[in-house]
Amino acid sequence: MISCRELVDSLMACLDGTLPRERRSEIEAHLATCSSCVAYMNSYRRSIELSKEAAKPPEGSPAARVPEQLIRAILAARKNSK
Repeated sequence: MISCRELVDSLMACLDGTLPRERRSEIEAHLATCSSCVAYMNSYRRSIELSKEAAKPPEGSPAARVPEQLIRAILAARKNSK
C-alpha cells in the first residue's frame, strides 16, 4: 500500500485522470483506509474548483463573451508559431 506522502505526490494526476490504472487502484485502496487523506483530497479538489471559479471573468465583461473555442485556437496558434 502507498503512504500518505505518495498519495499527495500523485493527487493532481489522480484528479485529472492521467494516472496509470495500477497507481489509481493503489490510491483508491489507500483512501479506503485513511480518512485524513480523504479529507485532504476533498479539500484539494475544492481548492481547484474555487481557483477555476475565481479565474472566470465577471459575467458581462468582454472576456466573458469570447468563445472558449476561439481562445484555445489562438493559444494553439501562438504555441505553434514559436
